Amino acid sequence: MIVAFGTYDASRHPRVAVLVDGLRAHGYAVHELDRPLGLSTAQRVRMLREPWHLGGLALRLLACWAGLVRDAWAHRRRHGAPEAVLVGYLGHFDVVLARLLFPRTPVVLDHLVFAADTAADRGVRGLRVRLLRGLDRLATACADVVVLDTAEHAAMLRALAPRRARRGVVVPVGASGAWERAGEQAEHHLEAVTGPGDGGEVVAGPLRVVFFGLFTPLQGTRVLADALADALPRAAAAGRPIEVTLAGAGQDLPAVRDRLAGVAGLTWHDWVDAADLPALVAAHDVCLGIFAATGKGTRVVPNKVFQGLAAGCVVLTSDTPPQRRLLGDHLELVPPGDAAALADRLFALTDPEALAGARRRAAAGRARVRPGAVTEPLATALAARGVTP
Repeated sequence: MIVAFGTYDASRHPRVAVLVDGLRAHGYAVHELDRPLGLSTAQRVRMLREPWHLGGLALRLLACWAGLVRDAWAHRRRHGAPEAVLVGYLGHFDVVLARLLFPRTPVVLDHLVFAADTAADRGVRGLRVRLLRGLDRLATACADVVVLDTAEHAAMLRALAPRRARRGVVVPVGASGAWERAGEQAEHHLEAVTGPGDGGEVVAGPLRVVFFGLFTPLQGTRVLADALADALPRAAAAGRPIEVTLAGAGQDLPAVRDRLAGVAGLTWHDWVDAADLPALVAAHDVCLGIFAATGKGTRVVPNKVFQGLAAGCVVLTSDTPPQRRLLGDHLELVPPGDAAALADRLFALTDPEALAGARRRAAAGRARVRPGAVTEPLATALAARGVTP
């Protein structure tokens, strides 16, 4: 039996749900001991910029930990010691508590993001970044298995702590079953465009495009804004309109709104509930990924790439090594940071035949993003340590 442990919030950060579902698909019994902290990644990074708020974070964390300690003791009384403990995403602090509570149990840390790297990408500099690098070292030292999502992040673990490099296991982000179910439920919308799943004749209509996420430098939303300001008027003039839904908020949102002021064909949502997001995305033809040319932007494959594929969308994102390596045959790729190339590809997808071909490529990759598929390396790593279903 495996215990999923921590202050994670699967509704905000679905990665842990993918790992849990994937391990269960491999036959493991997984019990969750979870006391959500209730803070998003953006809120945590904001606290790093405004250290006077860290006291509030510490108090909230200690309250959650007190509950986790009680939960762990109660679980041990009922079920005995677990065979392994999985610490969920954003568990840099939780993994320390897990190590203390389960000193002889293999601890798996889902180290999807490096704290120092994420803070630097969002403008934090100097001493705070060095302190966060120390936090990354501490967190990975407490884990027996460090789960990373790309080979580039595995290389960062080697650079951070060479002696712990062998603990790293690359497990792509994947998408929970809710996304595939949303795609199946939206199939009647797709049939109106492509026929009954056979790539046949396409009924002309607006190309429906969705972007969701944080408006941060990693996302490349300023690049996206330039591309939309070019592509939407051009498509409208050609009689092949594009309708775009933009959902989310973040530090670059004001600049994006200013750039797109007066552009027709846009729908804005500042917030979409996590439970409603799969259906919203599945109602579109194209799901947009990330477009930054920054260092972090070239090292990740974001949630939305996996989720968009699972929901039945064509996924248009940047041509970076990890994205090409993992799913390149199933994605529509453009050079990172290139607004003109992005605009041209969006315009090209307004052609019904081009869209039908992109749909076929995307559908062929859907099985690769399911929880059971992406967690295969983790199941292998656990078995190597004697943790079997």
